[in-house]
Amino acid sequence: MHPTSSVPETYRVQLRSFIPFLLISFGIAWGILGLYIFLSDIMGTVFGPLTGNHPLFFLAVYAPAIAAFVLVVRNGGLVGLRRFLGRALLWRCSLAWYAFLIIGMPLIFIGGSAIKGNLLTEPFPFASFHALFVALTLAAIKGPIEEFGWRGFALPLLQRKFAPLWAGLILGAIWGLWHIPAFLLSGTQQSEWSFAAFFSGCLAISIIATALFNSSRGSILLSAFFHFSLMNPIFPDAQPYDTYLLMVVGIFIVWWKRKDMFTREGAVTEVIPRPKAL
Repeated sequence: MHPTSSVPETYRVQLRSFIPFLLISFGIAWGILGLYIFLSDIMGTVFGPLTGNHPLFFLAVYAPAIAAFVLVVRNGGLVGLRRFLGRALLWRCSLAWYAFLIIGMPLIFIGGSAIKGNLLTEPFPFASFHALFVALTLAAIKGPIEEFGWRGFALPLLQRKFAPLWAGLILGAIWGLWHIPAFLLSGTQQSEWSFAAFFSGCLAISIIATALFNSSRGSILLSAFFHFSLMNPIFPDAQPYDTYLLMVVGIFIVWWKRKDMFTREGAVTEVIPRPKAL
């Protein structure tokens, strides 16, 4: 027998897995939302009107994570899945990133709302603690789960071929396009937004998330927390100025981390980490 590494080769998710990842992610999400677009009467009668809190909408949102779990199990079995999920426990990162997540993100929304002119004019949107708790819970278990797929699975594969900046931009573009059906359906949050501004925001957010993911050595936890901050219901409505500010932050991070963003050296490229990484 030939000597093997500490992680069997079967645990290594091949770059070609990126294609089935996209097929599953888009197939589930676009399939569900497409049925509501083209067969709205039938779907509404059978499953009820589609809203942001509908179980089928959650299923569509979870599509990238589902794709990641399926492909990780296919390549690494349950042991590989356990190691992959271990990325959700990684929390070590620089204080600068924690300052950005805990202080910087609220300031972006407060600043965007101040520019928009509604910071002191709109009332607090929750009438009770229970309503606030429900909104926070839904925000925490919806969008952030995507990060198991986008950053946890897709980004490491892209970074095998591209420097983090380009990998982040490619993934941001894919991420933005993945949301298209939601803009065509009434009852979804995206239906009230401008797609051009949203798409630009996806590119900026993806660059920031890429730098954060690599700086934390592949933490899905911090990527998910960043995603949650983008949809935190406590933050004031700042559209589209929060997007503009995030674009500024993205440009700053590219300059700040330019040594890391333009080279693959130090980029996380393994989907299933080796035992020593956890």
